[in-house]
Amino acid sequence: MNEFLSQWLPTMIAMVITGAFAGILAGLLGVGGGIVIVPVLYFVLQSFGVGPATAMLVATGTSLLVIVPTSISSMRAHHKRGNVDWALIKRWWPFMVVGVIAGSTFALHAKGEVTSAIFGVVALLVAANMLFRAKAAPIAQQLPGMAGQGAMASGIGFFSVMMGVGGGTIGVPLLNACNYPPHRAVGTASFFGLLISVPGALAMLLAQTPADAPQGMIGMVNLPGFLLIVPLTVLLAPVGAWIGSKLDAVMLKRVFAVFLCISGGRMLMQVLGS
Repeated sequence: MNEFLSQWLPTMIAMVITGAFAGILAGLLGVGGGIVIVPVLYFVLQSFGVGPATAMLVATGTSLLVIVPTSISSMRAHHKRGNVDWALIKRWWPFMVVGVIAGSTFALHAKGEVTSAIFGVVALLVAANMLFRAKAAPIAQQLPGMAGQGAMASGIGFFSVMMGVGGGTIGVPLLNACNYPPHRAVGTASFFGLLISVPGALAMLLAQTPADAPQGMIGMVNLPGFLLIVPLTVLLAPVGAWIGSKLDAVMLKRVFAVFLCISGGRMLMQVLGS
């Protein structure tokens, strides 16, 4: 019993905290997946003695596995509303999968500090986009040609899998910048999440587990984390949504942007200070 408490209890507490925070923030701010789970899990794991590099890889791998069921649920809901652009997906999926494979390979061979830095930079860019471009005009009036679309799809897959996030974090702003209908962008990006998370999670499951990883690891994925984060996120997201219904929508976006600035900035400061 004492061995269980000393080895497993810190891991379980870390995952409960992460799932609770992720669920409330997802419902409160209208976001989900890794953009909430990764930074929360990254810092919570470190508070229980896991090194920063390993914490980032475990947060990324666990988040990717969590995104698999959540993206399926989201995609089905958006498909029923007719908001998934299957023609675009048919054009983009090969490029996106290539980007995911390249990103997974890079993340597993690069130091954890590199992926932390990439998450930090992209988080700050997403926050800046939400704060300063919320009502800005699109950069282009339509999507570029096939070569440009291939580059967009590959880039979304490459950076998203390294960050442990679904398709919405990078995909939606890029599509909106090309004057793509907002609701259709969100619905189509839900399928991007599946294209990113399935091969990404598989690569993380097959990877070698670091020596300082928490208990319950399969490769870079924490199985107790997956089993706890998914139900807690589902259970507590309505609580966050209820809180959000009482608050101003513009203020909520600003709160989320501040959350990204703080978490992304802390990651960068930690990397630069190491």
